[in-house]
Amino acid sequence: MTSTAAPSRKTLSKIACKRLQKELLEWQVNPPAGFKHKVTDNLQRWIIDVNGAPGTLYANETYQLQVDFPEHYPMESPQVIFVPPAPLHPHIYSNGHICLDILYDSWSPAMTVSSICISILSMLSSSTVKQRPSDNDRYVKNCRNGRSPKETRWWFHDDKV
Repeated sequence: MTSTAAPSRKTLSKIACKRLQKELLEWQVNPPAGFKHKVTDNLQRWIIDVNGAPGTLYANETYQLQVDFPEHYPMESPQVIFVPPAPLHPHIYSNGHICLDILYDSWSPAMTVSSICISILSMLSSSTVKQRPSDNDRYVKNCRNGRSPKETRWWFHDDKV
């Protein structure tokens, strides 16, 4: 199952295609620990299995990330969400949206899918509690009809979870 919250589907630019092909090749040679890319013929949408790190609240749990690449990747960040059911985490909403600054305001073209995955696994691994964000119900209600998390004005205030 994939999310309906996909960004508008413009064809990837030549630069985006070359960059993604390079990242995919690197992933095949040296995948980040705890992640598995599900191979498809769609370069613009990657589905990635995430395995919770041993010794954390998410050990032995598997989730799926959906990564949708915009036309001008890597100059523009990809949309990254968890395919429901999303993990219970104070920065992950039940619709799969992730409140993580590198996916939005702190994005840099130097980042890669691997670095995003490592950041997400780090966020999961450092959590001390399994719970939804306090505003989950309100946020999810306001995101109906496939609204992209990239349209949200995130407030990054809590890096202790």
